[in-house]
Amino acid sequence: MAAAVSTEDNITITNSRTVRKHVQQVHNPGLGVQLLTAGTAACIADIITFPLDTLKVRLQLQGEMAGAARSTGVLSTMLQVTRNEGMTSLYSGIVPGLQRQMAFSAIRIGAYDSVKQRYMEMTGVTDGVKLMGVRVLAGVTTGTMAILVAQPTDVVKVRMQAAGKSGQYKGVMDAYMTIGKKEGLTNGLYKGTYPNIARNCIINVGETVVYDAVKDGLITQQIMKDGVLCHLASAVVAGITATLVASPVDVVKTRYMNSPQGRYTGALHCARQTAAKEGLLAFYKGFNVSCLRLVSWNICLWLSYEQLKIITSNYYMADNRVTKTEKKTVN
Repeated sequence: MAAAVSTEDNITITNSRTVRKHVQQVHNPGLGVQLLTAGTAACIADIITFPLDTLKVRLQLQGEMAGAARSTGVLSTMLQVTRNEGMTSLYSGIVPGLQRQMAFSAIRIGAYDSVKQRYMEMTGVTDGVKLMGVRVLAGVTTGTMAILVAQPTDVVKVRMQAAGKSGQYKGVMDAYMTIGKKEGLTNGLYKGTYPNIARNCIINVGETVVYDAVKDGLITQQIMKDGVLCHLASAVVAGITATLVASPVDVVKTRYMNSPQGRYTGALHCARQTAAKEGLLAFYKGFNVSCLRLVSWNICLWLSYEQLKIITSNYYMADNRVTKTEKKTVN
């Protein structure tokens, strides 16, 4: 009888441990959920702000597109594009743009916290100036990983935005196949990988790392509570910072990706040619629309991302409560 009770107790303990492990797993969303959450938030931001991105690309290409009419700014460019090509041209490249966000932003943002925590564990750093170094390292790591996955979508997006309604591509798949067949992988779909890695590492530090640091500072210094206003303020600072530091690399990336084969020998050659022909201010072409776009995009991104994280967390907490009830029943 005692043996039977002992065996029954062991079963109960084993069941309780099994349930307890299950509770821990349910309570913490896995990496896949984090990536999906970040990618979804980025797509929401892209859908809202994509016309600004198209205008930015058109402005950055001014000065090198043969026969292209020169405009004086954001408003005149928008009027010119919509008058000649229609309103829908502002969304040229939206499909590869969303594909890019689901591949690129999902990794650079969704994996950022996990990579940062891993680096903190490896270095033992938890606060101070060294923590900022860990954040930057995490931002560079996830930014590089993201571009290696998402580069072809970025090339197709830029080409379709530049082409507009010209009929150069019949659709997204035609763009992928045309570029791949005519130009190959290295000189086509992966063209401009190195400047794009540089640009997106800078962007990721300017956006993700700055947002993380500003938000943490506002909360720990008790300037703001962790809420919508705190997220909004942090997003605005991140958007402005990203524009200031990334604009020159962004211009080179856009021009090099859109250039016909043989125009430039590489990204550095593109940068030198741009500076020699148009001066240093050419690296800040489209700055106003780029800043407007990145600030708007960051606001949409981070507000969406934070709300999606709350929804996801609440879902797993609800599952956690259900599992705890089941555990009590087992006991």
